[in-house]
This record gives sequence, C-alpha cells and structure tokens, in this order.
Amino acid sequence: MGRHRSDPLGIARLALIVLAVIVLLALIGVGAKALISSLGSEEPAPPGTPTVSSAPPTSQQPSAEKVPTVQVVCQADLCPVFVRVPGGDVLIDRDLARGEQASYFNPEVDVVLDDAGTVQVFANGTARPAGQQGERQAFKVTRAPGQ
Repeated sequence: MGRHRSDPLGIARLALIVLAVIVLLALIGVGAKALISSLGSEEPAPPGTPTVSSAPPTSQQPSAEKVPTVQVVCQADLCPVFVRVPGGDVLIDRDLARGEQASYFNPEVDVVLDDAGTVQVFANGTARPAGQQGERQAFKVTRAPGQ
C-alpha cells in the first residue's frame, strides 16, 4: 500500500488565493464608501425632479425659496396622483401616503387626480379649491411669470 500525501500547495495557487482575498477586500471597501456617501449626502434635487417628504407645507414661504409649479399634499391614507410634462415624461404615477407631498418645478405640468378630495394642491404657491370626495380632476398648471 502506498502512502497518502497531499501535494504541496504551488506558489501560483497561493498567489491566486491572495489575489482573490485582496479583490474581495477592495470590493467591500468600495461598497462601504458608496453606502456612506449616499447616506450622508443631502443635496437638493435638480429642477424637474420630484421632492417627496412627509412634512406638510408651510403657509408662509420665504421669498428666497423657489416656489414649485405644482405641489400635491396627500391628506388621506392613499392618494392616487399622476403628474407629467405635457407630451413628455411621466413625473409621478403612484399612490402617495398620508402627509406625503410631491413638488415639481417644471415650466408646465399636467395633473390628474383620481380622487380630488384626498389631496391639497398648490399651484405656484396658491392653494387650489378642494375637489369633492371621489371626484376625478385633470388640469394643467403653468409656472407663474417671474418664478
């Protein structure tokens, strides 16, 4: 009977293992850095992108702050909202949760509310008349001159 012995680990195989460990550590480091930078950055969104928050709008806005063309604030558990650039991109087509708001700064937007009684809408900073519960509303909002 022969002896059983393992082959010695070649230098090339050892180098490949070390290289794989270095690559794995580098990937973990890059991922951690990306996660930390994405959690720490609070930059304002460029114009045209929605800003969604759970804070209700204030009645007095500072004059230095840019007023959105349209701002929709959900006042029910679910508020179906559809906003798009006329003939172009859909900005939002989803249900907002209670207290959630969406603001858009595009020069012109089309708004469709499946239940106008569930939301409060501000056009150029001015509150629009509230709709009836269950009423569907579709309207266009154009940015006011000078904004």
